[in-house]
Amino acid sequence: MLASLIAGLATGETLAALRRVRRAAIAYFIAGLLGFFGVIYLLLAGTIWAARRYGAIEATLGIGGSFILLAILIVIAHKIASRVRARAAVKQRNRDFAKAAIAAGIAVAPALLSGRAGKAVLLAPAIAAIAYAIYRENSRPPPPGNDE
Repeated sequence: MLASLIAGLATGETLAALRRVRRAAIAYFIAGLLGFFGVIYLLLAGTIWAARRYGAIEATLGIGGSFILLAILIVIAHKIASRVRARAAVKQRNRDFAKAAIAAGIAVAPALLSGRAGKAVLLAPAIAAIAYAIYRENSRPPPPGNDE
């Protein structure tokens, strides 16, 4: 790989590729600029047509209002999409943390199981989880309508 890079530098292929990239960037920039001006002139033509048909103030208010409405819709769609992406990222992060915790537990389990104290360390969280489940079950208020 390094040899082909050195060979490319020596033969001038790299400089030719850079020139092609620069020419393409200039061409795309000019095409984008001309396309932008084309859209502006189409909007102006639409405004003139609407002004002749509905009146100048009504046409400009309608077109301006349409653009504001489109802008609001785009902002709303972006907020909804970003919330969905944020929720998906949180779920993925939680899954990754859970996988990492499981992997760490599996890696540490043989060392903990080798001694007596290790078995107690493994049993303590299970006993705590069972005790918490019992506490949660017994601390709930009775359902309404139950007079016991």
